[in-house]
Amino acid sequence: MNPPAAPLFLAGQTGSGKTAVALELARLLSPVEIINADAFQIYRGMETLTAAPTSSELVQCPHHLYSGFNPTFTCDAATFAALAKAKIAEVATRALPLVVGGSGLYLKAITHGLTPTPKADPKLREQLEARTLDELIAQYRELDPQGAEKTNLKNRRYVTRNLEICLVTGQPASVVKSEWETSHPDIHAVYLQREREDVYDRINRRTRQMFEAGIIAEVSGLGPLSPTAGKAIGLREIQAHLAGEMDIESCLATIQQETRRYSKRQETWFKREPGFRKIPVGRDEEANTTAARILELFPEIRDRQ
Repeated sequence: MNPPAAPLFLAGQTGSGKTAVALELARLLSPVEIINADAFQIYRGMETLTAAPTSSELVQCPHHLYSGFNPTFTCDAATFAALAKAKIAEVATRALPLVVGGSGLYLKAITHGLTPTPKADPKLREQLEARTLDELIAQYRELDPQGAEKTNLKNRRYVTRNLEICLVTGQPASVVKSEWETSHPDIHAVYLQREREDVYDRINRRTRQMFEAGIIAEVSGLGPLSPTAGKAIGLREIQAHLAGEMDIESCLATIQQETRRYSKRQETWFKREPGFRKIPVGRDEEANTTAARILELFPEIRDRQ
């Protein structure tokens, strides 16, 4: 029996062409199964808003962790990493896992591993359980304001556990949850690097296409959202448009601007990630050319069969 296939990680800014390159890699390296590493494409019913792969793209090879969760599901880096690692291990027994996304923190949680959080303290837990949820929230906000912003504060279990981590470690739970098991993992990973103006042009065109594809109707049909899902780019602006607070062109332009800002943050993040080999991509370069160039970097993957 062949050993499990080591995953290939394909990262890049939003709008950099990851989906097209991933499908070309899947064609060249078959059998391949693609695993999502985007914080928002995990949600069902938000496919247009999050620029998830289309139905015609999804049928070209198996895809995992796309549109698999209700938007009420709260997901952080640790939760996502656990889901992704389990899926990678499963896929690796039968195909090459190709992990695709631009969420730097989620990818790093997979590749570097988050440091395990401390075990529950029974005596402390008993004390916390005796308090009201409002009391727990107030102390949690005081000790970890950034973490509290990202936590579903209506969920007592989440609040209690995060407050417990703060009290046991003496650090904000959000800091503890972002520490890494290893600083230099041995991984096969690439980052698609485009010129900034090229990325911005692609973002602007794609955003307009999203409006043509019915993004407003999609958002209008959404129900309750978790704190994670509620941070999807464009959601707030479209909700403002639906409420009559923003005209359509202002809504479009603002989403384009926010997406460009997000792409710049992604660029900054991956500059600090030496484990992801940078692949410069020309403005008119075809996805099959980019895929072939990636395989030249990893002959052990290209020639694994």
